[in-house]
Amino acid sequence: MTSLPSSVTLLRHATLVDGGRHDVVLDEGVVVAVTAAGSVPVTDPETTLDLDGWLLLTAPAEPHAHLDKALSFDLIDPPYGDLGSAILSWTTYAATMSLESIVERARTQALAMLANGITAIRTHVDVHPGAPTRGLEALGRVREELAGLIDIELVALCSTQAGDADIEAALDAGVDLVGGAPHLAEDPVAEVERLVGFAARRGLGMDLHTDESLDGPVTLDTYALAVRGLRRDRQYSAGHCVRLGSMPREELFRIIGEVRASDIGVIANPITNLYLQGWEHPTRTPRGLTALRDLIDAGVRVAAGADNVRDPFNPVGRSCAFETASLLISAGHLSPVEAWHLVSDGARSVMGLPAAGPRVGARAELLAVRAGNLLDAIANAPADRIVLHDGRVVARSELRRSIAVPAFSA
Repeated sequence: MTSLPSSVTLLRHATLVDGGRHDVVLDEGVVVAVTAAGSVPVTDPETTLDLDGWLLLTAPAEPHAHLDKALSFDLIDPPYGDLGSAILSWTTYAATMSLESIVERARTQALAMLANGITAIRTHVDVHPGAPTRGLEALGRVREELAGLIDIELVALCSTQAGDADIEAALDAGVDLVGGAPHLAEDPVAEVERLVGFAARRGLGMDLHTDESLDGPVTLDTYALAVRGLRRDRQYSAGHCVRLGSMPREELFRIIGEVRASDIGVIANPITNLYLQGWEHPTRTPRGLTALRDLIDAGVRVAAGADNVRDPFNPVGRSCAFETASLLISAGHLSPVEAWHLVSDGARSVMGLPAAGPRVGARAELLAVRAGNLLDAIANAPADRIVLHDGRVVARSELRRSIAVPAFSA
């Protein structure tokens, strides 16, 4: 494939997740028809893509990123370790970084994610005491620069050390949601109530880092009860929720019931939680994941994200939803269809985005990969990809491979 149209009206011969081959018709960024492969005549070759041999998926969305921290590992050179050591390394470095350095790393990271197929990102941005708007100004600039290529939501990650004035200043800078990490506070319940108060007064949704530990405080039930009376046209979600994976079953089911009643979306972050959790258990190390199966079976809206990428909280990461989906299968024991749902349709639901994908009436947020089926795509993460945002091609990747041919004897 040598060239691609910027706008697309027809995708021909695409393989969908169900194994069927179809033509997909687009109009102004919306899927208007899905028919048998080859049934739609080509009227404009310039806006037609032939996807014979390609798998067409709902484009993934990243529901939990930290673009202000991304790609800082080599700059910081932190020790490998748990959540506490990562926080210390990051806060020490953060006091020295400039707005421009945040912009550069965040832009690079967002574009890497876009190239891999992610067309929407929700990023948490630190509200540092004394410099509460620096990160939000940087990410606001990146969001503006990349408008039309990728959608970016901003969450004010309010430090437990940030005073009310700092938080007010951050919210004035223009954010989509109120965030924080109440389980790290001296009084976790009071911190939940403080952050919920800001959301209520501002009419904003919330996305909290919640109970990110194998043991320790539980705030998810407090959070669920606190937001039940808030505006229902806003999104409320909880990231990590690692504690759910290690608590007694009776308590687990009680809390899941509260989460379901408040329609709180839960966002798992497998790669970062597998890395950060369990350092204190040298043998029979816990997985460090939330209770995925129980949440899904209970009807909770569940998403999954990559979280940190190459920073003190996760030294690796490929900026790719196939990596997250693979971990959901191997560590979370989900099926390939369930795993892909969590990084695509599930993520979009938790983020409050319109339905997307190759089905009639959905937004044309699409990812085509050179793969035979979904498991093949997740297992191999093919480099050949075409990314459509709002019905337009916004990224394309091609792999060129050369392998020496061995001499076989007759």
